[in-house]
Parts: sequence; structure tokens; C-alpha cells
Amino acid sequence: MGRAHEVRAASMAKTAAIKSKNNAKYATAVYVAAKSGVPDPDLNQTLKKEIEKAKKNNVPVDVIKRAIEKAKGGAGEAYNFIRYEGFGPNNCMVIVDCLTDNVNRTYTTVKTAFGRCGFKLGVSGCVAHMFDNLAIFTFKGYGDEEVLDALIMADCDVNDVEKDEEYVTVYAPQTEYSKIKTALQESFPGIEFEEDETTWIPQTYTELTDENDIRKYERFQEMMDEIEDVQDVYDNVKKGE
Repeated sequence: MGRAHEVRAASMAKTAAIKSKNNAKYATAVYVAAKSGVPDPDLNQTLKKEIEKAKKNNVPVDVIKRAIEKAKGGAGEAYNFIRYEGFGPNNCMVIVDCLTDNVNRTYTTVKTAFGRCGFKLGVSGCVAHMFDNLAIFTFKGYGDEEVLDALIMADCDVNDVEKDEEYVTVYAPQTEYSKIKTALQESFPGIEFEEDETTWIPQTYTELTDENDIRKYERFQEMMDEIEDVQDVYDNVKKGE
């Protein structure tokens, strides 16, 4: 059928694999959230948050429903949250968050990926103290001062409110996530979030300029994307021009 057909088939297979991994990742997060509390997003804010994240990342509704129904079933896999921390090229820092039903499998897979990419797996806490765990909300249509006033009136703890030409961004401790989201929705009916998450923000950045270092870093990203147990990867890398 020719080379073009082979290229298209390989591309389609890769796309399907990425989609499958994406669906599995968010389905697991939804399942764990539903399993750890009431399997109803109206009564379980963690579950509601995970469902919203899944939908934003194009996970089909039926995949989400199946994960919730599975959690309602009682018996099922027991998932553990595991965080791996370590160092990469030019001493850059990485955090890898996983949800797994097999700790040994996940450890072996993640450790292998670190080693193949020239990264070094560190001990717990070796990197996390150099990141801030923040809730971040980004949206447009409002001024930074009116947003800050609304959050102060709602007694929310806020780190910063920034405004550029189009967007307002709110930074706050991750423990304030639900409180701030509720305050914003009540103060500004119809508000639509471009960004709505809790994440790890580095306190300092490491620049990669060496082509070999950049290749190692990009390979590491690819391998993390291929590991189904990996939920999120955070780093402090800034690639040079």
C-alpha cells in the first residue's frame, strides 16, 4: 500500500494510544474520587472537580459514567497515590504524581524512565519544597481589583491577582481551591474559567540550552506520557532559545 499508508497508520495508532492513555488517566482519577467519598458530584466536591477536568480534556461522558458506576459497585481496585521526585539535566527538578493499583510496577516503570533519560530519582521531599502548591484560576471579562475585592469579601486567602491585556489570574493556596471557586461563581454569575486547577509552581527555574540536555528532557516527557499510572508531571525547566 506504500509508505504514505504506513505513515498514516502509524500516526493513527499513536493518536489512538494517546487518546486511550488520556481516557484511562482521567477515568482512574474519577474512580478514586468517587470511591473515596459519595459517588455523587453534587455531594462530593473532589469528584466534581475530577469530572470537570476530564471533560476539559475531551474524555467521553460514557467513560466518566463507567468510572463512577464502577466505584458504586463496592469491590474494585485499591489505588494508591504516589509521588516521585528527582533531578534531570543541569540539575533541573521534576515531580511525578501517580495513581496506581500496583506500587511495585509503577516504581519500576518510573525508575526505568528516569534512568534511560539520564534523570536521577531522589528521596521523598527532595524537590517538593522548591515548588509552591497553588490553586490557579484564569478567566476574562473582569478587572483585577473587583476580583480581589470579591475574594476578600468572601474571606478567601489569596496569594496574588494578576491582570494582563485580556485575562485575570488568581493564585492562592491549594487548600482554598473550593472556597475561591465558589466565591468567584457567586460574585460573577456566568464566569467561564480558561484555567481551573491546583498545580505545583516552581520557585526558581532552570534553563536548558545544551541540545543533548534538551533531548533528554523531551525524551523524559515522552516516556512519562506513555506510563498509564502517571497522572501529572511538574518541572522547573525553561528551555533556551
